[in-house]
Amino acid sequence: MVADGAVKAPRVLVAADKFKGSLTAGQVAERVTAGLRRAVPGLEVETLPVADGGDGTVAAAVAAGFERRQAEVTGPLGEPVTAAYALRGTTAVVEMAEASGLRQLPDGVFAPLTATTYGAGELLRAALDAGARTIVFGVGGSATTDGGAGMLAALGARFLDADGEPVGPGGGALIGVATADLSGLDPRFEDVELILASDVDNPLTGPKGAPAVFGPQKGASPEDVAALDDALAHYASVLGPEQAGLPGAGAAGGIGYGALVALGAGFRPGIEVMLDILGFAGALSRATLVVTGEGSLDEQTLHGKAPAGVAAAARAQGVDVVAVCGRLALGDEALTGAGIRRAYPLLELEPDPAACMAQAGPLLERVAESIARDFLS
Repeated sequence: MVADGAVKAPRVLVAADKFKGSLTAGQVAERVTAGLRRAVPGLEVETLPVADGGDGTVAAAVAAGFERRQAEVTGPLGEPVTAAYALRGTTAVVEMAEASGLRQLPDGVFAPLTATTYGAGELLRAALDAGARTIVFGVGGSATTDGGAGMLAALGARFLDADGEPVGPGGGALIGVATADLSGLDPRFEDVELILASDVDNPLTGPKGAPAVFGPQKGASPEDVAALDDALAHYASVLGPEQAGLPGAGAAGGIGYGALVALGAGFRPGIEVMLDILGFAGALSRATLVVTGEGSLDEQTLHGKAPAGVAAAARAQGVDVVAVCGRLALGDEALTGAGIRRAYPLLELEPDPAACMAQAGPLLERVAESIARDFLS
């Protein structure tokens, strides 16, 4: 406890997300810590790698003390892949991208109409088998647009065509669904708290839906987008149209919809959930300065990404926040509005993007030294 009027000794909390394509969140924390301590030897630094429910969510949980577990599951193209989840006590963190993400596709290979979330369902089942009774289901970075049908099939649901035959994998086949039989779903979900953690609140279909907004990054042509939107709309008309417009239904190619409509999931912004389970509040109470960040600070950052969540929580407690990033595309007004005092982009030190990504670690140490000079001297 600091006595009234006493000056609290400097203590920095590094709570940054990954720099996609160059550094994990844990590596960002290590490099920032090294740079800070080079400038201020003996500085107290606490690291808490964060994630918003997408890529890196399991890694952040493991860094916070969860146990890393692995399971062999079905990849988005139907081939076996090794996927990880995190477990602490009866709480599991499951990242759908581990099983069904773009990173599980070969370079340059996309399957917008046929990629499946079956493996994500198998990963959820593995967490249940390990004793999980609360599951944080991080959704993002998916290779799929199947409305979660593959996931539900892995958990015991059956989607049948007019002839009573199972429809094929992927979102394109959902146009043929005549019957959705959920009677075989794993009954353990009735007693499990399933938290749908996402940084997007898009509906399932329409101009802001999963196919239109996210389909192109998964290789979908305009014709594919139209076909997927029609197929998902038809699928929802069979399974439950009222949930299709809920926030998060369109997350990760509509897997959010499948979790909401059939598994009893509750939606929460991913960064809020992760800050809770990572113990951010306690770490924040010990800090005099927070360093957050991600690869690109841009307009998307302001809509549910990890740095915005960290900054909002810190600002509420009156703790200064600065950000590190590879690329900065926000002006001073937007940064201030988000609760970030100043941002330090690596591209200011190395303007060539390829070289900047390759040298991200050493560059981060240099900007951390600048942060120490600017805020800790």
